[in-house]
Amino acid sequence: MTSQDKFDISVVGELNLDLVLYGLPGHFDLDREYLASNLTLTLGSSSAIFAHNLALLGTRVGFHSAVGDDPLGKMCLERLTESGVDVSAVGTFPGKKTGLSVILPQPEKRFILTYPGVMADMRFEDLDLGLVCNAQHLHLSSYFLQKALRPRVPDLFRLAKQAGLSTSMDTNDDPDNRWERDVLDVLPWLDVLLPNEDEACRLARVDDPMQALDFLAARVSLVVMKRGDKGAVARHGSEAFEAPPTKIAAVDTIGAGDSFDAGFLHQFIRGAKIEDCLRYGNLTGALSTTRSGGTEAFREAGHRKSFLAG
Repeated sequence: MTSQDKFDISVVGELNLDLVLYGLPGHFDLDREYLASNLTLTLGSSSAIFAHNLALLGTRVGFHSAVGDDPLGKMCLERLTESGVDVSAVGTFPGKKTGLSVILPQPEKRFILTYPGVMADMRFEDLDLGLVCNAQHLHLSSYFLQKALRPRVPDLFRLAKQAGLSTSMDTNDDPDNRWERDVLDVLPWLDVLLPNEDEACRLARVDDPMQALDFLAARVSLVVMKRGDKGAVARHGSEAFEAPPTKIAAVDTIGAGDSFDAGFLHQFIRGAKIEDCLRYGNLTGALSTTRSGGTEAFREAGHRKSFLAG
């Protein structure tokens, strides 16, 4: 295989659908029935939203994950394939179930209820390392959800670096809320770390996001911190960069951070300046919020192109 046959980015991570129920209250009483005003069943999981939207930006993406042998898994693969993501390295685990997240959006935050399914079962040994490393860059999302893979994630990134790939990770949230220190073992092998403010503070075990940025920047070459309606900041050694948010009336913030990652890395692997990567990440993150779910705004080709051009 020649260098022209390589993927731009290999993505390793989880794969599931999102069932989003809108219009529900912020408090629930037991044994009561509540009626949603609307629903969306769409591609979910941080890794898949990232890969899907990245491919629609024009980046060649190879996806490495697992699904169960059930209709949910087939729907996940169909949605990714439609976006242009190569799913030939996604394994099917017989007798297992694909994960599902039920999301209940609130005015500012959201409830997220997840059945992990096979995302907790995929091991390092289930990956085809030759295919993973057949790319320019490796990205991993949802570190804490990868229960079986997690002990070998440092090895995965070390091997990718030895094969000449650049690397990045977005840890996303820790559902156990432990934020155990094994995650720090991954940082020496990363070129880019992409937390939001809360995740950065949890990783650094401090309350101030800028102190967290200092802590992480001492351990990773480039730290990019997403700040929601305050835009994004980055630290590369002693250099600091900042980009204001793209102003938009948000419909749904699900997947906005993953879409930011997609825009940022789409530019980063092409050698763009950090400030330009930040601006494009803010733009793609904002695009995501203009439709329900994490991928629908990207799937509307006309809407996507006009928004990114404007």
